[in-house]
Amino acid sequence: MSRLTGVFAKLKAQRKKALIPYVVAGDPSPSGTVELLHQLVAAGADVLEVGVPFSDPMSEGLVIQLGHERALANGMTLRGVLDIITDFRRDNTHTPVVMMGYANPIERFGYDSFAEASSVAGVDGLITVDLPPEEVGRLDHALIQVGIDNIFLISPTTENERIETIVARARGFIYYVAVKGVTGSGQIDVNEVAQRVGVIRGMTDLPVAVGFGIKDADSASHVAQVADAVVVGSALIDEMVRKSRADASLEEIQIHEAAVQLLKRIRSGVDSSPS
Repeated sequence: MSRLTGVFAKLKAQRKKALIPYVVAGDPSPSGTVELLHQLVAAGADVLEVGVPFSDPMSEGLVIQLGHERALANGMTLRGVLDIITDFRRDNTHTPVVMMGYANPIERFGYDSFAEASSVAGVDGLITVDLPPEEVGRLDHALIQVGIDNIFLISPTTENERIETIVARARGFIYYVAVKGVTGSGQIDVNEVAQRVGVIRGMTDLPVAVGFGIKDADSASHVAQVADAVVVGSALIDEMVRKSRADASLEEIQIHEAAVQLLKRIRSGVDSSPS
């Protein structure tokens, strides 16, 4: 049983929903990312989603795009992200870690080499935003060999026939995009999310995580009523940016605290939702 499968099974038995924070590796700094991941777990994260910085993150809104730019300017690479996860695993062997990125760096790394390096680092799942299921065969084969779950996005406009194609390939969980557009955009229509999550659940037994547009405890609580997991990213990054701009003299651990406190509030919102 993979770490992801184990965590979702445990939470289901406890009638709880998972909370998955997203951060960009190397933002605000490469050296501080490991500590940030530990802080997020302490604040209530069940699964961690680590963004791999890329020069053209087309699915991201401005907040995360700028996070990618800062991380790249800090010298972050795919190998550097794996090093961060390796460091994290020295003190945490139980929290699942999902990498989220784009195909180009993985293709340059080499599918087999990437899968092996990811397994050694302690990666549990991979979301490759721009690699559709029709083109994922070679990478998926390499991931299966090392037991890494391949996770796919489903959007509000994904047709039912295509959902069937996606869930046939997916492992770990399904990531449903709650709003049309890029990360951090739009307002969530919970009724629409509930309807679409119901369609997905009719085609797979995999847990369904919902992200994009979740900004606070209230939106997280509403989404947790209909999903198995809540994903939050842009709001956390935006909180850290705001705090750093407000006081340039702050140490990075103090900047992290802005994201930590927001995640705690979101954790409370998720837990307050009727199961």
